[in-house]
Order: sequence, then C-alpha cells, then structure tokens
Amino acid sequence: MGFKKLLASLGAGGASVETVLFEENVVPGGVVQGEVRIQGGSVAQEIQGLSVGLQARVEVESGDEEYKRNVRFTEVQLGGAFQVQAGAVHTVPFGLEIPWETPITTFLGQHLRGMSVGVTTELAIARAVDSGDLDPVNVHPIPAQQAILDAFGQLGFRFKSADLEQGHIRGTRQRLPFYQEIEFSAPQQYRGLNEVELSFVADDREMDVVLEMDKKGGLISDGSDTYRSFTMGLQDFRQTDWAGYLNHWLAEVGGKRNWL
Repeated sequence: MGFKKLLASLGAGGASVETVLFEENVVPGGVVQGEVRIQGGSVAQEIQGLSVGLQARVEVESGDEEYKRNVRFTEVQLGGAFQVQAGAVHTVPFGLEIPWETPITTFLGQHLRGMSVGVTTELAIARAVDSGDLDPVNVHPIPAQQAILDAFGQLGFRFKSADLEQGHIRGTRQRLPFYQEIEFSAPQQYRGLNEVELSFVADDREMDVVLEMDKKGGLISDGSDTYRSFTMGLQDFRQTDWAGYLNHWLAEVGGKRNWL
C-alpha cells in the first residue's frame, strides 16, 4: 500500500462529504431537500454506500445511570457503490421525509432548549475510515400541535424545558424508539400543580396528546403524577376550543391543593 493510500485509509487525505440543505425549516410529515457533495481525496477510493437520515440526541436511563446518545431514526440510501477519483467532486441530490413523530425543536421562533435534531450523512468507504456530516434542522409544529401549544400559552403556562426520552408511551401510536416531553410551569390558578409535561405522537391522520401532570404534595401526602391522553384529528382540530378543553382537565387535577 502506497503512503498516500495508507493515509487515506486512516482518514488523512481521503474523500470528504458535505451536505447542503436547501431549507433548514421543516415540519413533521414534510420533506427536507438537499444535496450531498463528495470531494475526492489524494487517491481514488471505493465508496460502498451513501446515506442520509435524521438523528436526535436522546436521554437514556439505565438503572441509576442517565446518559445521552445519538439515535438515527430514519434513513435513505442514495445509490449503490461507486468509485470517487482523486480530486473529483460528486453531487447527489436527495429528498428526506420527516417522520410524523419527529420532535419539535422550534416554537414561536425560539429554539427549544435541550433539543438537537439534524440531517446526518454517512459515506461508507472501503478499507478506510468512514466520513460523515451533521446539519441541524429546525422542526416547527404542524397546525394541530400549534393549536395545543397556543392553548397552554392562553392558560398562562410557561415553557420550561424539553427533552427526548428513550422508551415508549403505552397506549399510543408510537413507532420511534423515543418520545418528546415538553415541560411547562403551571400558573398560580392551578394551585395543585407544579408542572405539566406534554407529548405528541402523530401519524398522517391523527395525533395522540399525552399530559403528565405533576401534582403538589399536601401536609400529609407526597406529590404524585396524573396522566391524561386524548386523540385529535390533524384536519378537524379547529372545531374544538382547546384552551377550554385543557382547562377542564387541568382544573380538575390542579384546581386545588391536595391536602389529604
């Protein structure tokens, strides 16, 4: 093996990859368009495969330990094997569908603290160190999700944080190996509530909305969590007063402090 080939196999002077997104703002159920640009290195190399996908940073609980890991949750292969010559440039266009369960990362023009989602590109190189690229995307809520988020705002709830948890929410249409929790601080009128965690699990027709309500403790009892969920259509959601609907549930759980 020549010296240049040896260096390329170790990643020095080998082919590199760069992904360009035509639009960084997307919604669940939409498509992100872009192109992958492969720059040949100092020697010709065999490319075994090229793929793009979506990656999220997910929190994992294992026993008493918590850590975060990257999860690639959708993927598209772009063509088969080919050879990239030294110094040559290959450009490969793509369209990547955004799964309906993709977590929201942007709301009202603000990035949700704790969210990290991006398009990841992997270039598999024969007998060499693989090359990759990651490009963040801004995932905005679809109209049905926006309606629920707006309702929380109308009721005086304030966004606190968001995270992605590995695992499944029972009784929902969830297919991804993780789910999003959007955490709100409760306003004073819900005296029995500390906070509410909101999760969306959608497909192309409907969406499960899951609320985890953290109740304040009383003089004798400890605090506890109450779960409620409902399903809403992605097309007919405008027929409901969601602020009133949510207030009915929230007032029932958090309208007064649980003293006993």
